[in-house]
Amino acid sequence: MVEGGRIVSLLPAATEIVAALGAMHRLVGVTHACDFPEGARTLPRVTSSAVGADSSALDIDTAVRTAVSEGQTLFALDAARIRALAPDVIITQALCDVCAVSETDVRAVAASLTPSPRIISLGACTLDDVMQSIGTVGHAIGAQNEAAEVNDALRLRLHAVHLTLKSVRAPRYRVAVVEWTDPLYVAGHWVPDMVRRAGGIDAVATPGEHSRSRTVRDLQDAGPEILIFAPCGFDMARSTAEARCTLQRPEWEWARHLPCFAIDGNAFTSRPGPRLVDGVEIFARIFNPRLFSPLGPDRAQRVQT
Repeated sequence: MVEGGRIVSLLPAATEIVAALGAMHRLVGVTHACDFPEGARTLPRVTSSAVGADSSALDIDTAVRTAVSEGQTLFALDAARIRALAPDVIITQALCDVCAVSETDVRAVAASLTPSPRIISLGACTLDDVMQSIGTVGHAIGAQNEAAEVNDALRLRLHAVHLTLKSVRAPRYRVAVVEWTDPLYVAGHWVPDMVRRAGGIDAVATPGEHSRSRTVRDLQDAGPEILIFAPCGFDMARSTAEARCTLQRPEWEWARHLPCFAIDGNAFTSRPGPRLVDGVEIFARIFNPRLFSPLGPDRAQRVQT
């Protein structure tokens, strides 16, 4: 256990977890993508990305595929800066090399440091796994009590959604969550759990499985009654623009009569941290708006085509 240790977070979700545990003051370095809470924006950046975040969905996918096929690194670690920051704990992930720095690279850098920092590797695939990750981080940084309190509060919010839906036997709609638009990917991992907890039925994905590429016809044949666009890493404005552009394509004509929504995928579905519960609450309001308070435009927007 590291009491009062210096923490480097190599995962935006880990930064959010550390902040939720009241240990923001112990973060000494974060990734180029760490933007929440606000204080994370001013911390030293110890990673950089080889892929431009402002590119189109197709261009981003092409750049990633090219880099992977050529054996290039998508994310670079600033070993010199990490060494200067002298962390006691480095939090990384083992789930997706396309989403964050690889665990192998992190361990190589850590092994070059004296003293060698403790490596905490997270790999949540389901919503329950995310809760466990919060506990893992809490144990690693000496904040077990805080982690228990955070998880208790998150579970209470999930239970409140459940009770509201159960009290009126709310209808359960078939839902598809689009994680990437070009090429088309449907959201896997913890997102199907989120759909279920919000009172929906995921029409195309299974909890815990990786996000999968699908054809538009596959999605149509699954018979979703609600479509949610939550592109990985895209904020509200980009998600909305991406959804509108996608629905204007001829092969998406069948979807235009459905309730289609865009949400801030970067904040509420992509990162396996505390704000996934915000995502559940957003989904619940989309599925059964009469049972919950109204959604703000910064959380979800109905996509008009």
